[in-house]
Amino acid sequence: MEPSLAKAAVLVAAGGAVGSVLRFLVSVWMKPAAGFPWPTLAVNLMGCLLIGFLYGVTSRHASEQMKLLLATGFCGGFTTFSAFGAENLQLLQQNQYLLASAYTASSITGGIAAAWLGNAVSAKW
Repeated sequence: MEPSLAKAAVLVAAGGAVGSVLRFLVSVWMKPAAGFPWPTLAVNLMGCLLIGFLYGVTSRHASEQMKLLLATGFCGGFTTFSAFGAENLQLLQQNQYLLASAYTASSITGGIAAAWLGNAVSAKW
């Protein structure tokens, strides 16, 4: 049974809060070394590993509420890169190789371009 929109939002918020705090703690515990953003890479890779595991388990053994709390909420708060990994996995499992490649390329180049643009615009403020 699908949860109500309000209950779904509370589940996502609760999971996201825990994920965000854990991301912060990882970044405090791990320090960038030689200019490389190790904490972010670690969080993104752990998030992808976890969301892949959660999608597999929740699709077979858990309710929609648990998926919202853990995959959407916790992993979303921990890292949105995990959603990117899971969505690409789904495209690849559906043999949508061209679409997965386009999504990957546009996400990476678009993300970097958007960060650059946001930074450039902020200089005007």
